[in-house]
Amino acid sequence: MYECGKCVLSPNWLVWSLGDGQPPEEIDKQIETPPLSTLLIEKPQSGSINVGGDINFVAKVEAKDLLRKPTIKWFKGKWMDLASKTGKHLQLKESFDRFTKIHTFEMHIIKAKENYAGNYRCEVNYKDKFDSCSFDLEIKDGSQNIDIRSAFKRSHSHDLWPLTVLLLCDVREHKQEEVPEVDVWEILKKARPDEYEKIAFTYGITDLRGLLKRLKKTKKEEKKSEAFSKRLEPAYQADKGGKIRLVVDLADPTVELKWYKNGQEIRPTPKYIFEHKGTQRIMVINNCQINDDAAYSVTAGEEKCTTELFVKELPVNIVKMLEPVKTTVNERIELECEVSEEGAKVRWNFLKIFESKTSLFHSFLCYSFICVFLFLVTFLDYPVKPLKILMDLQSVTVSLGQPLKLNCEIYPGNVPGRWYKNGQLVQSSERISIMHRAKNHNLDIESSTIQDAGDYTFVPEGYTQTLSAKVHIIDPPRVHLEALNAQDNTVVIVAGNKLRLEIPISGEPAPRVVWMKGERVILDSGSRMRAETFADHTCLTIDIAEREDTGNYKIVLQNEAGEDTASIKIKVVDIPDPPEAPLVTDVGGDWCTMTWEPPRYDGGSPILGYFIERKKKQSSRWMRLNFDLCKETTFEPKKMIEGVPYEVRIFAVNAIGVSKPSEPSKPFIPLAVTSEPTTLVVDDVTDTTVTMKWRPPDTIGAAGLDGYQVEYCLEGTDEWILANKELTEKTRYTITGLPVEAKILVRVKAINAAGASPPRTTQHSILVKEVVEPPKIRIPRHLKQTYIRKVGEVVNLVMPFVGKPRPKVNWLKEGQPIDKTVSIRNSDCDSIMFIRKAERKHSGKYELSVQVENHIDTATLDIQIVDLPGPPQAVKIEEVWGNNVALDWSPPKDNGNAPIIGYTIQKADKKTMEWYSCIEHYHRTCITISDLVVGNEYYFRIYSENMVGLSESATATKDSALIVKEGLKLKIPEYNDRNFTEPPTFTQPLINTFAIAGYNATLNCSVRANPRPKVIWMKNKIPIIDNPRYRMFSNQGVCTLEIRKPSPFDGGVYTCKAINDLGEAQVDCKLEVKG
Repeated sequence: MYECGKCVLSPNWLVWSLGDGQPPEEIDKQIETPPLSTLLIEKPQSGSINVGGDINFVAKVEAKDLLRKPTIKWFKGKWMDLASKTGKHLQLKESFDRFTKIHTFEMHIIKAKENYAGNYRCEVNYKDKFDSCSFDLEIKDGSQNIDIRSAFKRSHSHDLWPLTVLLLCDVREHKQEEVPEVDVWEILKKARPDEYEKIAFTYGITDLRGLLKRLKKTKKEEKKSEAFSKRLEPAYQADKGGKIRLVVDLADPTVELKWYKNGQEIRPTPKYIFEHKGTQRIMVINNCQINDDAAYSVTAGEEKCTTELFVKELPVNIVKMLEPVKTTVNERIELECEVSEEGAKVRWNFLKIFESKTSLFHSFLCYSFICVFLFLVTFLDYPVKPLKILMDLQSVTVSLGQPLKLNCEIYPGNVPGRWYKNGQLVQSSERISIMHRAKNHNLDIESSTIQDAGDYTFVPEGYTQTLSAKVHIIDPPRVHLEALNAQDNTVVIVAGNKLRLEIPISGEPAPRVVWMKGERVILDSGSRMRAETFADHTCLTIDIAEREDTGNYKIVLQNEAGEDTASIKIKVVDIPDPPEAPLVTDVGGDWCTMTWEPPRYDGGSPILGYFIERKKKQSSRWMRLNFDLCKETTFEPKKMIEGVPYEVRIFAVNAIGVSKPSEPSKPFIPLAVTSEPTTLVVDDVTDTTVTMKWRPPDTIGAAGLDGYQVEYCLEGTDEWILANKELTEKTRYTITGLPVEAKILVRVKAINAAGASPPRTTQHSILVKEVVEPPKIRIPRHLKQTYIRKVGEVVNLVMPFVGKPRPKVNWLKEGQPIDKTVSIRNSDCDSIMFIRKAERKHSGKYELSVQVENHIDTATLDIQIVDLPGPPQAVKIEEVWGNNVALDWSPPKDNGNAPIIGYTIQKADKKTMEWYSCIEHYHRTCITISDLVVGNEYYFRIYSENMVGLSESATATKDSALIVKEGLKLKIPEYNDRNFTEPPTFTQPLINTFAIAGYNATLNCSVRANPRPKVIWMKNKIPIIDNPRYRMFSNQGVCTLEIRKPSPFDGGVYTCKAINDLGEAQVDCKLEVKG
C-alpha cells in the first residue's frame, strides 16, 4: 500500500491500460496449482525504464526432460492474464533452440506508460511440474522538470511544483507540512453510494469501477458458518517490515485447518508461524514485505473464509539535512545527509544557478521517494597567472612491455596538474610514476600493457588549457595453442558433430587472421565450414564434421608488429565401414564356423571388436549372438535348428560406435551326420566272400541318409579298403574277392550330405572260409495246417531254409514228381512253389526235402483246392397236411472238395413261379415248410452250400403241393392238479448287525410258505406288539424290522417266526448298538 499526501491507496485499485484483469470476486477462488518445482533456468529480472521506452523480459526453460513444450502465462499483479492484452504496446514471443534444448519466452513492452509500472508474474506448467517467478517494472519520468508530488504519490496525474518556488525557499527555515494520513477505504465504507464518485475524484482514484466491486464484496452479508465461530476480518493492514496476526475461532477444534496464499497452501516456516490457543487458530506473518500483499484464505473442512492483507510502505524521510559548504578551488569536499530507511533509493542532482566573476553558486538537490530538500554550496575562485606551454605532450608508439614516458613543460612552474587517460584520472602506483619538478611534469610507466593505450591529457590546476597526446601500444601477433590442451595439437571430433575451435590470439593492433587447409583459404562466409575472428580469439566452426575434414590446418596472423603461424591437426573419427560379407567355412548339426575380413576403413579409431547376428532365411528378424565384443575375425554360432537355412552378418565396433551391418552371408543349412549304424553282424561267409548285414542308424537327422559305405581291413594291417565304390542303400552287402582263409575286420559308415557318420566295426575278425551248416526248413506258421485255395486262384508258397553250402532242394507230391503246371524256384535260403491257376487236381500232400552233403531235412505241405458243390439229389414232397409241406432230399454227388455246410430251400407259387427263399443255411436233409397259404399250389427247389458258396444250380420237386382247407377238431388235453402247499422255510436268514445309536437300523430276512404264513418279531424271546419304536414290513416274502433311533438298550437277540397250517420256522440274530 502506498501513502501519498492525504490518501492511502491499494495498488490493486489502479487501472492498467492493457486490460481490466480478473474481477475481484474471483480472488478467493482457490487455484489448483501443481506442486512447485524448478523449471525456469533463467528467470525474468526486475527493470526500470523511462516513460516511452522499451523493455524486454526473458524466461528460459530447459527441455531436456520434457516431451512437449511447457505452458507459460504472464500476469500483471495478482490476476491480470496478459495473453489477451497483446497488441501495440505488448508482444509475447516464443522460440526453441534445438542444439541447447532450451525454450525461450519473451515479454516485450513497447513505449511504456507510467501506469505500466508494478509487479509482474511468470508461471510455467508442464504436467505435474510448476514454477513461477515475480519481477517488478519501474517507470521513470524522463522529463528534466522535477515533479515533487510524484515522490509522494504514485498516481499518474499530479500538478508540478514550480522550480522557482523551491529555489526561493529558505531551506534552513523550510518545514515539511504535516498532512494527516487519511484511509480512503474507511471513508468509502461509511459514505453513501452517491458520494463515491466525489470521494474518488477528491483523492485521485481513477479506477472507480474496480473500487465499487471491491466495496460491494466487503458489504456482502456473511452466512452463518458451522465451522467458524469467528471468521477472518475482510482486510488487514501491516507496515512493511512489521508483523501481522490472522486469527480465526473454530466451532469444532478437531477439524483440519489449512492456510492459503493466492490459492497456494502455506507451510510452517520462520516467516509463517501457526499457533493454537483453545479454539483459536492464529497465523503470524513476520517481516511483512510487498510480496506479502496478497489474498489469504483458510479452510476448515469444506468451509472457507478469506481476507486480504495490505502491506503499507512507510515514507522515506531525510533525518539529517545537508549543510551549506564554502570551499576553494582544487579542494575536496564531502556532502552528507541521513535518511530514515536503510537501502532507500536516493538521487543526487547538480544545478548551476548563476555565476559571477568571483564566485559560483551551485545548488545540490537530494530527494528520495517522498521528501525533497534543497541546499546551496558556494565556490570561491581567485585570479591566477596566465599559463605558458614550453613543451607540449608528444604522441608515442611503444611496443608491449616496453617503458612508456610522457613529459611536458609549463610555466609557471609551481602549478600542479592532473593526468587523465580517456577522461579517467591517472594516479601513481607501483607501475605508474608521476613526477613534478619545477616546470617539468612526467608520467612514466615501467612496463606498458595494452590497457595503457589511449588519449592522455595533462590538466593544470586552475587553468582551462590542457595538453593532450595519443599513446599507441603495439604487440607482435601470437597464437596461443597451449589453450587447446591437446596432445600434439591434435583435435579429435566425431563425424556428424559440430566443431567450434576457439584459439586465443594476441597482438596490437588486432592482427589479420587467415585459416588455411592445405592451399585453400577458409572464409568467414562458408556455409558448413567457416573461420571467424574476434578481439581476443579466432574461431574455426565446422557445423557437421565429415571424414574429408581430417587434415592439417594452418593459422596465419599478421599486423604491423610482425607475423605468427601455427598448425593444428583435426582428426575426424567415425564409425567404421561395414565388413565384407562373412564366409561360412564349416557347418555342423547346430553350429557353423564363419570367418571375415576387417573393414577397409576403421573410422580413424582402432577396431575394438565385432558383433555377429543371424536370422532364418525366410525371416526378417535378426538376432544378436554375442553381447561381448568378438576380438577375432572368426566365430562359431551355435544352437541353430538343423535343416533350417540361415544367414549371418557382421558389425564392426570402434570407440565411436557400431558400423552398418555387412552384407549377409550366403544361405547355409546346418546339417549333422547320422549316428553310427547298429547291429553289424556276419550274414554269410564263403571261401572268397563275406556277407554283412546291419540296421539303420538310430538318429538320421534332417540331412537324411544317402547310403552306406563298407570297408574292410586285413588283420595285421591299418589300411582300410573300400568294398563298394558306390553307396549302397540296402543294409546288406557282400564283400567279394577276398583271399581264402584270410582274417578281416569290417566297418560300415552311414553317408549323408553332412558327411560320413562314425563307423560301426565288427568286434572280432572274420575268417574267410565256408563252414558246413546242416539244413533246416523253417515252415511258416500258416503252412503248418491245410493250405486251402479256391479253384482259379494263385498259389505262391515260400519255404525258407538254412544250410551251408547251398542245399539241394527236391519236391514230391504223394511220393511222385510234381506236375509240370507247378513251378518251383530255388535260392540259397528258400524255395518257392508257384501255381498260376489252381485246379482241384493240385490238391494233395507235397513233400519238400533239403540236403547238404549227408544232412537232409524234410517238410510236408497239405494243399486243398476247393470248388462249388453240385445240387442236392432226389428232392421230393413227403407229405402235405393243413398248411404244411414235408420235404426230403439226398446230399449232392460232388461236394466241391469241401464239406457241405448247409442248404437253401426256396418256394414258388404255381401261378407266378416267382421263387422266394424259405430258409437258408439249413443243415439237415428233410424239412417241414409251414404257414403256406390255403388254396395255393407250390413248387420247391433246394441249393447245396459249402465253404465256397451255393451250388450253381438247384434241384426242384417234380410234383406240386396243393394246400386244401379241411375241418378242425379240438382235442382237450387232460391235466393233473399240482399241490403247491408247503410249510414255512426261511430262504434268507437274519444276520448279526452292528448299529450306531441315534441312526435307524433294519433287520431283513425272506421266507417261503403256502398258504401265506403269519410273521411274529420277538426281542429276547418277547413278542414285539404295538411298540411305536418298531416298524414291521412284509412284501413278497421279504420280512423287515425297522428300529427307529436305537440306543444301547435296544441291543439283544431278535427273532423272526413264521407260522402257517403246515408248520412253523424261525431265525435269530444279534443286534449290538454302539453309543
